[in-house]
Amino acid sequence: MNTKDIRTSTDPDLAGSYAAMERAARAAQDLAIKTNTGIVVAVDGKTVELTAADLIKMRDQEAQQSHH
Repeated sequence: MNTKDIRTSTDPDLAGSYAAMERAARAAQDLAIKTNTGIVVAVDGKTVELTAADLIKMRDQEAQQSHH
């Protein structure tokens, strides 16, 4: 498996796809929060379900960290 950071690719479409995936993930989280449903993600190679409450808590923690 290639472990190079995709953001360093010389192909601008490939390099830009990382940001697109981040936007898509954020949109999926937004929808899960709005509809009070969970999403399934991989964390450290393990499959984990995050509830809407988990996502809200993560967002609150991110907001607190960005203020410091």
